[in-house]
Amino acid sequence: NPEEEGSLVLHVGQKALVVLNRYPYNPGHLMVAPLRHVPSLVDLDREERGEIMDLLALSLEVLRDVMNPGGFNIGVNMGKAAGAGLKDHLHVHVVPRWDGDTNFMPALADVKVVPEHIKETYRKLKRAFAEAVGG
Repeated sequence: NPEEEGSLVLHVGQKALVVLNRYPYNPGHLMVAPLRHVPSLVDLDREERGEIMDLLALSLEVLRDVMNPGGFNIGVNMGKAAGAGLKDHLHVHVVPRWDGDTNFMPALADVKVVPEHIKETYRKLKRAFAEAVGG
């Protein structure tokens, strides 16, 4: 159930959703993914691509307001060779960044610096997403 805190789902749209990463590189690390399981960007239809971009923009706004990061890394891993962990389920990572935090490349190599508990991050962002979409 996407409404349960344990699901870590922050927002569900018509064709895509926003979910916190269960193993974040930084507080607020989230993913935007289509509801439909597809392996690649080229497999998305126009509406899915559009909603994913809209949810990426919304995610950046919410994260800026709630977490106040100095920047973001945004990325997609397609295929096992590229490090995709969920086979056939495309997702876009959004990683908030602060000056002096762990470099993104070591973060991709399983170095994790997480100074905030994920449940606290979830509660803050869930509320902010609901407010941002008028819910």
